[in-house]
Amino acid sequence: QVTLVESGGGLVQAGGSLRLSCAASGRTFSSYNMAWFRQAPGKDREFVAGISGLGGSTAYGDSEKGRFTISRLNTKNMVYLQMNSLETEDSAVYYCAASSTLGTLSLLGEYDYWGQGTQVTVSS
Repeated sequence: QVTLVESGGGLVQAGGSLRLSCAASGRTFSSYNMAWFRQAPGKDREFVAGISGLGGSTAYGDSEKGRFTISRLNTKNMVYLQMNSLETEDSAVYYCAASSTLGTLSLLGEYDYWGQGTQVTVSS
């Protein structure tokens, strides 16, 4: 069982930056793939970024490449999402997710555990 708690969301102007954090419970954190997804009102939840258990592999959604960076610190059971050059289209609730199946990083169905989400609002 893994419990995930996100933080770091807020209101930022377009072009600005935010860093999201996800704190995970459990003693086998490094055995989980981790990811960030987001969901805007009226839209499906979509993949933002993912990272493998030991951090050797990462993946990003097409619109996030070059602007967002996912990282993890296994000694602290933490995952981060650094978001730069934010656009109004990035506004959404951002969710941290954990996968014990170690499958494809970008597939929503691979993830067993989800946080409650943190709101990111980008103003023009």
